[in-house]
Amino acid sequence: MLNHMTAAAIRELLDREPFHPFRVRASSGAAYDVRNPGLVVVLKSQLLIAEPKSDRYSLIPFLHVAGIELISNGHPHPSRKPRR
Repeated sequence: MLNHMTAAAIRELLDREPFHPFRVRASSGAAYDVRNPGLVVVLKSQLLIAEPKSDRYSLIPFLHVAGIELISNGHPHPSRKPRR
């Protein structure tokens, strides 16, 4: 079942140590960045993502989750020394 697989994948990402931010893409084209696992609730048939420092939130039915991708955590990658 796709809903169960999506919920399990999101739970796995939320439980990772250390946590890695990810983006949920909806079938509508909307994207929801998850940078704090405490602001996400995996419900039976949908995902609740709260916006930090606000009373706003989004409910995304699992049927409309088109994809999940890891995003940068905002830290620059260490620079490499050029080879000689």
